[in-house]
Amino acid sequence: MAKASRNDRRLKRHARVRKDVFGTPEKPRLCVFRSNSNISAQVIDDVNGTTLVSASSLDKELKASIANGGNKDAAKQVGKAVGEKAVAKGIKEVCFDRGGYLYHGRVKELADGAREAGLEF
Repeated sequence: MAKASRNDRRLKRHARVRKDVFGTPEKPRLCVFRSNSNISAQVIDDVNGTTLVSASSLDKELKASIANGGNKDAAKQVGKAVGEKAVAKGIKEVCFDRGGYLYHGRVKELADGAREAGLEF
């Protein structure tokens, strides 16, 4: 029997957590995706199945100020950007979906950036 890959284990953790983490129109879900070279975040309303706000290290306005999209500085800037966009749309409170990743490093920096921008979770 083949050993499960690291991403397979992450997806299993993510599915297990997603049973409890659900975004509503009043309290949408802040979802994080992390790759080796970039990071992105979305604020999602799961009831209607829509993405309300998103930000990524690949966005044109952020890419100019980010030298490397896969580090903590980039994650913090993406967190601030998604937080500012969400607050501008009237979203104050979200539930945080770390996507099966450990709450450490880039994921933690993204969350801290979103909190600095005014989001509560």
